Amino acid sequence: MTKKQEIKLFEDKKVRTAWDDEKEKWYFSIVDVCEVLTDSKDPQAYWRKLKQRLKDEGNETVTNCHALKMKAADGR
Repeated sequence: MTKKQEIKLFEDKKVRTAWDDEKEKWYFSIVDVCEVLTDSKDPQAYWRKLKQRLKDEGNETVTNCHALKMKAADGR
């Protein structure tokens, strides 16, 4: 695994990341971050519901874009 796609550890939990050379920025898997911060049993469902609630409130920070492809925890 290269620097461009590494797994970071936060309190013994894995967080998938991707590095953008052009923008010199790290990107983090929001689903993994939700799991770390909430200890949710289903962090993907937690993020979907949170995103929907934010949109319903008129929050514009949640964009209408598709998820980036990142390696799954099982390596796929």
